[in-house]
Amino acid sequence: MQNNQENVKIQNQQTDVTNSTQLNDRDYCESMLSTCKRHVDSYAVALNEASNDKWYNELFHIFQETSQMQRKMYNLMFEKGWYTVEAEPQQKIMQTVQKESTKKQQIQ
Repeated sequence: MQNNQENVKIQNQQTDVTNSTQLNDRDYCESMLSTCKRHVDSYAVALNEASNDKWYNELFHIFQETSQMQRKMYNLMFEKGWYTVEAEPQQKIMQTVQKESTKKQQIQ
C-alpha cells in the first residue's frame, strides 16, 4: 500500500463561461444550487416540527424531490468542472472508519 499523504483533486475539464457583468450559466447554477440547499435545510426543520402524519408525509415528499434536485444540480456543476472533489488518503479513511466503529460499539 502506497503511503501518499497528498490529496488528489478529482475534477472534470472546466466549461468556460463568459466573465462579464451579466450572469452566465455558472452563476445561474450556483444560485439554483444554493437555493436548493437552503430549501432542503428548511424542509428538514419543518419535518421535525410537523404535527400530524399527513402534513409530515407531504413535506417529506417535497423534501425528497428538492434534495434530489440539489444533487442533480451539484452533479451538473461537477460535470462542467465547476466543482472539484479531493480524494482522501486511504489511511485517513481507515482511521475514520475505526473511530466510528469504536463509537458504534460503545453505544450498543
